[in-house]
Amino acid sequence: RYTTIPLSVAVLVDTSGSTAKDWQLEVKSLSKFLTALFGEGNERDTAALYTFNYDVTQQSGFTRNAKRLEDRLRFIKPEGGTSLYDAIHFAAQDLQRRDGRHAMVLVSDGGNTTSSKAYKDAKDAAQHADALMYPIVIVPIENDAGRNLGGEHALQTLAADTGGRWFDPTIRDLDRAFAEILRDLRAQYMVGYYPKDQTKGFHTVRVDLKRADLRAQTRTGYYRED
Repeated sequence: RYTTIPLSVAVLVDTSGSTAKDWQLEVKSLSKFLTALFGEGNERDTAALYTFNYDVTQQSGFTRNAKRLEDRLRFIKPEGGTSLYDAIHFAAQDLQRRDGRHAMVLVSDGGNTTSSKAYKDAKDAAQHADALMYPIVIVPIENDAGRNLGGEHALQTLAADTGGRWFDPTIRDLDRAFAEILRDLRAQYMVGYYPKDQTKGFHTVRVDLKRADLRAQTRTGYYRED
């Protein structure tokens, strides 16, 4: 069935030096997304804002005040390295403590240069938090030369494993990526079942559809803690 369970969205924004050129355009698109997020849907939906360069900073806790989140973005000056996996791990721990549905929207150029956490740490934390991941890797240039393809692939895998989606727009297509994420978050269905295997640890899940023209977008599994 379609779910009206409230949504907590962790918005993670790369503020490393490599993002400086398009920073103002990113802020403008993020502001539109946040306004739209609170303008529709469940009145209990909230979002928190995290920025990351060589450090991870929670700019705002979970709130419905879009202006508060936008104001924190406007006074940031991009600089330093990129602690991408640290940011995912940090935000996932906050999400895990919240009721309802969980999602991460991550805006980056795909690099990871200063994290203390590894890719597996970030992936495990996101899966423990039952968080759908929506990475937006803004394409710096159209061809592959100079792109961080390894970092992009890692985020593609995180999106697929958590039931989210991956986007790689140019800066001028950023609004469209946010609009598609918002549509996904507004059109989720909840499917439940009772597993036979009650052991602790990670359990894989696969959803098959009878219609060949449809595709299920689901996470690859879940953690059982007790």
